[in-house]
Amino acid sequence: MSASVKESLQLQLLEMEMLFSMFPNQGEVKLEDVNALTNIKRYLEGTREALPPKIEFVITLQIEEPKVKIDLQVTMPHSYPYVALQLFGRSSELDRHQQLLLNKGLTSYIGTFDPGELCICAAIQWLQDNSASYFLNRKLVYEPSTQAKPVKNTFLRMWIYSHHIYQQDLRKKILDVGKRLDVTGFCMTGKPGIICVEGFKEHCEEFWHTIRYPNWKHISCKHAESVETEGNGEDLRLFHCFEELLLEAHGDYGLRNDYHMNLGQFLEFLKKHKSEHVFQILFGIESKSSDS
Repeated sequence: MSASVKESLQLQLLEMEMLFSMFPNQGEVKLEDVNALTNIKRYLEGTREALPPKIEFVITLQIEEPKVKIDLQVTMPHSYPYVALQLFGRSSELDRHQQLLLNKGLTSYIGTFDPGELCICAAIQWLQDNSASYFLNRKLVYEPSTQAKPVKNTFLRMWIYSHHIYQQDLRKKILDVGKRLDVTGFCMTGKPGIICVEGFKEHCEEFWHTIRYPNWKHISCKHAESVETEGNGEDLRLFHCFEELLLEAHGDYGLRNDYHMNLGQFLEFLKKHKSEHVFQILFGIESKSSDS
């Protein structure tokens, strides 16, 4: 079943109304863009021509037993609920392995819904009903099975575009998060700023949510590549570590430090890492060899 973007956005507004009635207290539903719903209404009314940004928000859930909190991060694609919703649950009371299991369970449950079905309220209910087992009996999570079966994981590579990346504290945060998680890739600083992160899906999604929240507005994931694997994914990596990529810049505009990065050098870097195809996706122009 398919539907127009406008029909999907109308359903999204309906679901947001339900969520605000379920969580009426200020701060329980935290929109990344406080004008998101207004812009969608204007688009549906015809007073705004440009497609509005996606609805993105965080709901803080209080789990009664045990007494813990879970932050549910939600991104609604423009065609949701006719395409998959992006959900990610996290809690400071969960270690990385437990958080991985929690999100696998949540994703599996959401996957049972048919296209066109609103599922955020159901996801919240699932977390409230099922999350306790991921917090309790921690030792049981690590007990090996007597008949262990190969576990399939999703290896993901995300290509992230930003208008620019300059600030030292932001650059440090990106590198620290990349090194803390089991991911590889790079962060190209300057204008534009490009980040590539690769590793298991859960680690990449945690990286993505960590660097962009709470207030990085001008950033988007332009492209993602994924493959199922039963191994550790090392043979799928194109990069050996997570590092900062510094290239030559065109122009120097004084105190603004507004450097335009040398895209020719960046293309050569992509070629060395078997990623030339991403150049056109990131910049909308076909790549050309430097010697042509």
